[in-house]
Amino acid sequence: MDGIRPLPAYLVQRYHGWKATQYAENRAWYRRLASEGQRPRAMVISCCDSRVHVTSIFGADQGEFFIHRNIANLVPSYEPDGNQHGTSAAVEYAVTALRVAHLIVLGHSECGGVRGCLDMCEGRAPELEEKTSFVGRWMDILRPGYERVKDAAPELVTGALEKEAVRVSLRNLMTFPFVRSSVEAEELTLHGLWTDIGEGGLEWLDPATDRFLPV
Repeated sequence: MDGIRPLPAYLVQRYHGWKATQYAENRAWYRRLASEGQRPRAMVISCCDSRVHVTSIFGADQGEFFIHRNIANLVPSYEPDGNQHGTSAAVEYAVTALRVAHLIVLGHSECGGVRGCLDMCEGRAPELEEKTSFVGRWMDILRPGYERVKDAAPELVTGALEKEAVRVSLRNLMTFPFVRSSVEAEELTLHGLWTDIGEGGLEWLDPATDRFLPV
């Protein structure tokens, strides 16, 4: 196949190191996960950003989190239109098949996707307005959030939009019938979080005040 090459040497070395240490020391656990299947307690929807390390933040082990990552940790609204929806499929599987108890949307500081949305909405990124831009069309999900924060002070608008990305996703999750019914049956809880990459901070969305507060 065109473009396919052997794995880089540094990744091969890291794999062998993991296999000889972490895997070897926990072989029974890995085999149990394989034979008994996964039973994650929570689904986490986070950004693709390589600086957001979900399992490290929460000290999670294999099998504990069902993780879905995409640009700017966004969830589209419920649209069963026959097109391919990776995020919607992941949510459906987590809620209806795995029956996770918690569904967490995790936003973060310095988000490139959110910055792209801001630039697009303010006319500084015409390339994202093109119909052929996958990033631009994905960031259209966040346009309602931009409308709510666009009048904030310039130095605050990016951070405000990062947190709006979490709110937009939580609102959209509730448009999925199986999410809403699970929430109403008290079988599922939704959570909104935002993490500061540089400071290691973590904030949660308080539903009573609609504000992000330190954890």
